[in-house]
Amino acid sequence: MKIAIASLGRFHVLDLARELDALGEEVRFHSYVPRKRAERFGLPPRCHRGLFTVVAPLLAWQHKAANLWPAGQERAMAHALDAAVIARLDPCDVFICMSGMYLGAARHAKQKYGARIYLERGSQHIVAQRRILERLGATRKPSDFIVAREQAGYDLADRIAVPSTPVVASFVAEAPHLQPKLFVNPYGVDLDHFPQRTGPRPPGPPQVLFVGGWSLRKGVDVLMRAIRALPGVHLTHVGGLVDQPFPEGDPQFTHVGTVPQWQLKDHYARADVMVLASREEGLALVQPQALASGLPLVCTTQTGGADLALTPELSERISVVQPDDAVALAQALSAALDHHRDWAPLPETERAQLSWAAYGMRYLMELKKAHEQDILCTNSIGD
Repeated sequence: MKIAIASLGRFHVLDLARELDALGEEVRFHSYVPRKRAERFGLPPRCHRGLFTVVAPLLAWQHKAANLWPAGQERAMAHALDAAVIARLDPCDVFICMSGMYLGAARHAKQKYGARIYLERGSQHIVAQRRILERLGATRKPSDFIVAREQAGYDLADRIAVPSTPVVASFVAEAPHLQPKLFVNPYGVDLDHFPQRTGPRPPGPPQVLFVGGWSLRKGVDVLMRAIRALPGVHLTHVGGLVDQPFPEGDPQFTHVGTVPQWQLKDHYARADVMVLASREEGLALVQPQALASGLPLVCTTQTGGADLALTPELSERISVVQPDDAVALAQALSAALDHHRDWAPLPETERAQLSWAAYGMRYLMELKKAHEQDILCTNSIGD
């Protein structure tokens, strides 16, 4: 198949492009990620279709003057990316694109080439997501412009690829007619970058790790209550401070800040359990990373973590609780810490299910099934 993928930056779709190419498909990846950087993530040069020169002034605008008419920046970027992809798009059987940002290019691919449109939606239905963020008083919420483009994309798409069942549930609640379009495929991880710990971790108190923005959306208020209910347990936070103050000076908490992804393996190696208390999430990539590193995972029903129970062994290492329940979160963390010394290394056959290669294979199987159905339908009409 001829497959075009349209992104902004890297996101997970660069990994998808690389894996589909490795499986023998003809892939073109449209993005403003420079060619050399894309190659460092394993994308062959033949797949790369650069957009950087077209949107460079807009990227500079966003970087140098983020508060100068942000609504205009958003609209200008969306229209520029659409136009750039349309100008560079080759004939394709499938057009995969990020939701919200690409709409005109998807229409063009469908109308001119008869391509099947796969929309990538990493978070909940846009209306549900905005409602949650408004309730939490978040400073950054989807604009009316993006909400309208998202919903138009949902209607245009042949399939909507989502990473978890909580995302499915939000779509079913907001727009049940879209349920037949939904395709669940949990994100993967580069296993080479996240090896399992080979020896004991450094001495010290039980270590809980949280990687992500320190925000209400991530449920850090609930997480703090849960940790404080566990005397002697220490939490390390890796990530930025967003909309909640960090408990500086509290010996149970350490803030590290944002680190390059390649350094995360060191933090996983020093932890006993990974936690994510989010109120709204598609599927945070740190969850498969932690599992691949051999850590048990404690998460809420709204993180997508339950969808990583791809095998019985992985299922045993994942504990899921309701969001906003500090007591249940503390109990799950306590149980995971009690058992962490009993965890044997995750078998490589189990780890393989968390890989980007497995993610790409699941995606290709879905694409081929739809492609074969199209052929059968065409032959039936011809008969």
